[in-house]
Amino acid sequence: MTPVLSPSPAQTPPRRRGLALLGISLGYFMVLLDTTVLSVAEPDLADSLHGTVAGLQWAVTGYTVVFGALLLSAGAVADRFGAHRVFRAGVAAFGAGSLLCAAAPDLWTLTALRAVLGAAAAACVPASMAMIVRLYPAPAERARAVAAWAATSGAALAAGPVAGGALVGLAGWRAIFLINVPLAAAVLALAAGRSVRCPRGTRRIDPVAQILACAALGLLTDALIAVGGGSGVHAAASAAGAVAAGAAFAVRERGSRAPVLLPAVLRAPGMGAALAAGAAVNFVMTGVLFVLPLVFRQALGLTPFQTGLAFLPMTLPFAFNPLLTGRIVARTGPRRPVLAGLALLSAGGVLFGAVLLHGASYPPLVAGLLCTGFGVSFALPALATMVVAAAPEGTAGAAGGLLNAVRQLGATLGVAIMGAFAPVGAGGGPRDPAYALFAAAAVCACVLAATPRARSRRTP
Repeated sequence: MTPVLSPSPAQTPPRRRGLALLGISLGYFMVLLDTTVLSVAEPDLADSLHGTVAGLQWAVTGYTVVFGALLLSAGAVADRFGAHRVFRAGVAAFGAGSLLCAAAPDLWTLTALRAVLGAAAAACVPASMAMIVRLYPAPAERARAVAAWAATSGAALAAGPVAGGALVGLAGWRAIFLINVPLAAAVLALAAGRSVRCPRGTRRIDPVAQILACAALGLLTDALIAVGGGSGVHAAASAAGAVAAGAAFAVRERGSRAPVLLPAVLRAPGMGAALAAGAAVNFVMTGVLFVLPLVFRQALGLTPFQTGLAFLPMTLPFAFNPLLTGRIVARTGPRRPVLAGLALLSAGGVLFGAVLLHGASYPPLVAGLLCTGFGVSFALPALATMVVAAAPEGTAGAAGGLLNAVRQLGATLGVAIMGAFAPVGAGGGPRDPAYALFAAAAVCACVLAATPRARSRRTP
């Protein structure tokens, strides 16, 4: 029996391709929305489920730990089993997991389900890029399609706090998960058909190494959260477990025929600095989104919707500034926007800390929010270009996946470390958050100082 072949992209009507691209982009939007939408729900979540700081930290990092660790191998999984199959499975799992999150009876059940969402998100992101390549084989068309897909990241980051605040204000924290169910259904309906089908490959996958990577990151996060909670024995045990898992991962990688981390990528000139900068940017962004909603609730008495609106000076630059950054990168190379972004993030942390040391007041915080928003939107697009340019021939996909994984690691550490200073309930001190923001400034300043000053080559 002769197999039925998928139609070539040239035979697919433009409208059908446009709808498929819309579905793929909407899936990316849904995944990224979940990285920020929970921030404004933290006070309501703490009240409803009687959460502690550690519980809230895990509710956020349960997603980013698994998302970041699995991104290291998600591209290989998509290549092995067919990107469209992996994408659709991830979207379906994301929708079902979100429904279960909305029904979670306690914070630890929610954390476990958020980890499921992280795994589903990791399945979606690299697979979506492979599907776009299949839909648009012509370089010019593909560039426009990728630009449209990537633009959804800024829209998701900008919309997250506002949408989350509106949903929480209307129906409580559970509404932010229920909204994912119709979104997932729409993605599955739009991104369907033979035009997005991708062939299976023969790429090897090392599941043991991937499990060890997840264990090392999870135990490290647990140790940092335990330190913030004052539990020394717990922190020591988790830290020892993280070291053991990390050592086992290194041994496994050394002898693996399918390493999770490609040595050639890690050794590329400038790669270490770019990855450190990516981690620092997400450290600050996610840490700020964790700490400030709690400050806005306790010190300023803002409602969830007001909190979402209060973040607009920070989130609006995510939607439009990457376009300017792209032009700068094309003209001068990625180094200057990266350095400018890190400098702005350092300044934002100092401004936040100085304001909170003297009592929280929203107008002075606006300058810090603007510095953070422009800092992130200058640095991240330029870092993507820097990493791809530094990657050896034929490893751009692996390098991009590594950057995204390191960014999620930075986000996890930002919540774990900065969250130790966040005020929740009666135990939160009014001055504590200032030190969290000073820590953010210090991290960016250290990475900025360590970034090589050699001029980057211009992007052609």
